[in-house]
Amino acid sequence: MSASAFAWQPLDRATGDLEGQLYRGMRERILDGTMAAGQSLPSTRALALTLGVARSTVVQAYERLKADGYLLAQTGSSTRVAEVGTAPLPATPRPASGLSVPARELPLSKLFEPGIPDLTAFPHASWARYLGARGRSLRIHDLGYGDADGIRELQEAILDHVAQTRGVVARPEQVMIVPSTRAAISLLTSVLLRPGEANGSVAWMEEPGYPTAQALLRAAGAEIVPVPCDEAGIDVAKAGGPPPRLIYVTPSHQYPTGVTMSLQRRLALLEVAQASGAVVIEDDYDSEFQYGSRPIAALQGIDRNGIVAYLGTFSKIFAPGVRVAYAIVPLRLLQEVSAALQLRGAVVPIHIQAALADFIRDGRLRGYIRKMKALYAARMAASVTALQRHCGDVLHIGDGSGGLQLATWFRDLRADDQAIARNMKAHGFAMQPMSRFQLGRARPGLVFGISRVAPATVQADMARLAALMPRSAGQIGPATSHESNGSAAQC
Repeated sequence: MSASAFAWQPLDRATGDLEGQLYRGMRERILDGTMAAGQSLPSTRALALTLGVARSTVVQAYERLKADGYLLAQTGSSTRVAEVGTAPLPATPRPASGLSVPARELPLSKLFEPGIPDLTAFPHASWARYLGARGRSLRIHDLGYGDADGIRELQEAILDHVAQTRGVVARPEQVMIVPSTRAAISLLTSVLLRPGEANGSVAWMEEPGYPTAQALLRAAGAEIVPVPCDEAGIDVAKAGGPPPRLIYVTPSHQYPTGVTMSLQRRLALLEVAQASGAVVIEDDYDSEFQYGSRPIAALQGIDRNGIVAYLGTFSKIFAPGVRVAYAIVPLRLLQEVSAALQLRGAVVPIHIQAALADFIRDGRLRGYIRKMKALYAARMAASVTALQRHCGDVLHIGDGSGGLQLATWFRDLRADDQAIARNMKAHGFAMQPMSRFQLGRARPGLVFGISRVAPATVQADMARLAALMPRSAGQIGPATSHESNGSAAQC
């Protein structure tokens, strides 16, 4: 195939990641049969000239396709398309927004699954270069046991990032590098909870709230006191029982409701924590993805008494498989938390820490977040529109102002959301029942994941979901009657 034949490949220089665009475009043409098995490809130099890109861009795209099994290369012969053993795929319409949306790659059982980021646009080649560079150039002292808290370069890079984007105020030594937010919560609860002391095991937690945090608190012996949340966030004035030893919150984007805690509620929370001697664990898991406005500053940034431990993770904004999260702990807890981390040995590999530090310092992370924020905003808007059209009379739908999930509640308070979610799962939908997130009496609802929604197909997906949605509390199976006006059925 001549290089000129690749004029079909439009590269959007404004969005960046030219290598990824070339890789995905060639992959799709191989999968749909446009580029047949055995077909030879132009040289990397010729194709780079045709497309007006650096030769390294084409080389890296070719290498990714080879590694994935789409291309074959032998010494002394041209690169050719491999036999991938798949039937031609139907073309996927391009969304009107012009944003790149991948063809659906989800199993049928994973539609609208919450808590999972989209990795189809992950900068594989760029990240591989950073990993490779650090893997080849680690200094001798980097290869020892090192400091369990994390390497200084990454501590400084993370602190610089969250200081600029989240208003966090701290010193680099307060940043503890851990493999996951779960590890951070477990670490902090092991230090903070004192079951042998009066009220030493009391933990206040948002209601509804993150089930994994609930489980970790229970495992640490906590006496959990659920504190109700409303449209302004956690309301500590409605908390009952003894004063807390710790308080777990997600103030910037409450999980799973999506609401943002108001300033008045934040100040009230800090006042209660200060008065009771409690530490607030602020889980800031995906606050970078705010679609209608700038993200509100972190609670930690307005704490003047050193009572907030701030948690962040790269699993949502970068990739879960990188296995990097962090806890920025109050200075008064630094020694104790550091000793507990050293004892646990929950250390992130040094070359990953070093590569991530470089990735952040060079502005790559911020650029990737900007790109994904635009994609997620379009997917959230498409999901809200489709839900309102097809299920608006059965579900009350959140505003979708941020995050990777969308909260909805059944208008019929008698609905059994767990039974409905189980039935939906049997038909390929993976929403979570709202009752899963609540310790007390649950307001029934469903939590939708929007990160991997395809705007071009979401209307059809929601129409299929609408046909399965119960019309009354007693109905769990498919609806028995639908509107016959030619449009999709309304719930």
